[in-house]
Amino acid sequence: MRKLFGTDGIRGVANVDPMTTEMAMQLGRGVAYIFKNHEKRHRIVIGKDTRLSGYMLENALAAGICSMGVDVLLVGPLPTPGIAFITSSMRADAGIVISASHNPFQDNGIKIFSGDGFKLPDDLEKRIEELIFSDQIDSLRPTAAEVGKAFRVDDAVGRYVVYLKNSFPKELTLDGMRIVLDCAHGAAYRVAPAVFEELGAEVIALSVEPNGENINFQCGSLHPKVVMQRVKECGANIGISLDGDADRAIFSDELGNLVDGDQIMAICADDLKKSKRLKRNTLVATVMSNLGLDLALKERGIKVVHTQVGDRYVVEEMARGGYNLGGEQSGHLVFLDYNTTGDGVLSALQVLAVMKREGKKLSSLTKIMTPFPQVLLNVPVRQKKDPQQIPEVTSLIKKIQAKLSDRGRILVRPSGTESLIRVMVEGENEKEITAFAEQIADCIRKKMEA
Repeated sequence: MRKLFGTDGIRGVANVDPMTTEMAMQLGRGVAYIFKNHEKRHRIVIGKDTRLSGYMLENALAAGICSMGVDVLLVGPLPTPGIAFITSSMRADAGIVISASHNPFQDNGIKIFSGDGFKLPDDLEKRIEELIFSDQIDSLRPTAAEVGKAFRVDDAVGRYVVYLKNSFPKELTLDGMRIVLDCAHGAAYRVAPAVFEELGAEVIALSVEPNGENINFQCGSLHPKVVMQRVKECGANIGISLDGDADRAIFSDELGNLVDGDQIMAICADDLKKSKRLKRNTLVATVMSNLGLDLALKERGIKVVHTQVGDRYVVEEMARGGYNLGGEQSGHLVFLDYNTTGDGVLSALQVLAVMKREGKKLSSLTKIMTPFPQVLLNVPVRQKKDPQQIPEVTSLIKKIQAKLSDRGRILVRPSGTESLIRVMVEGENEKEITAFAEQIADCIRKKMEA
């Protein structure tokens, strides 16, 4: 069992263990030790979103890293995929992101990229934990000229904007496109509007005034209805809702209908296959993806490989199998030909490119798949553990799965980032599966609160 790292780094309430300055400094020391493995001046990138607590954690991490004789490159507020890009392009040894993604502002988190821009595997995170909770590196304290320094990278935003624009086909522009863009008062508040405007679009930018406390508040990918409504009001071609660290995006078509990650994956997989750019004719998705995605792509000769929930596991499977497209229903989409992690702005550019090439509206493109009704309930719990270890819960799940047969499925799992149990039921009858989901959630509440 790991003590700190979940499915997407470390996360919790800021200034409460483990998201304290003391822990951040120790984490900085541990990361610096892990990546200081050859004779040269080492560098680690640190970036963050717009949360108030980002300042204290940034300084604590930098102090820990410098205390191990490693230099720090501070890029300030920048999307998570932007930090992965900067880390790789500047040939740094590692990159650290200070963000709790879609969580409210009082939370914060820390996730780490290796020098090639990929998130760390489980075994390396476990090694960092061991260093933090042992005294193995306490006595290692460089002195004099061996202590690290911190530098600010003033042009990080500009570098990332250019990189994103280069992912869009050079023969296309966004001239004539009207885009409603919700940046969630988060890390993309400067980057995202600049990218779409410089490619020629008219951008109606929402939630681009971060104050440290309003990140994700009634905006962004958790509240896509804000954009859906605005799209209808102003006659936009598309709506894009980013989350706090902009590693995922949820869309609205021109009619104000929600378009999720599964539908976008279906559109992009089909487009890549048509142009013979979909490696091994395979898409990598998670077990949360809709059954309709599998059926739609099967009709088009595209295989779907499933992983456990978490974009890091999607990326690991993509790298292992030699695939170049993957993602999650939640809007984490990974185009491995361009970046090593989910990127909301880059994903939007790929969707816009399909719309331009095909000359079709997004509502027309989404007809590629028919989603099965899917109900997702989040059950708060005091102690996060696997509910399927409880006989009563397991028995109920088996009973309901038998009723659904092969035209539906159930997934019950602990959240990797919050004190929640997630219950997902999928089937052909929405009323029926809603009742089934409520039965399972009630059973979990009774048994896990006792």
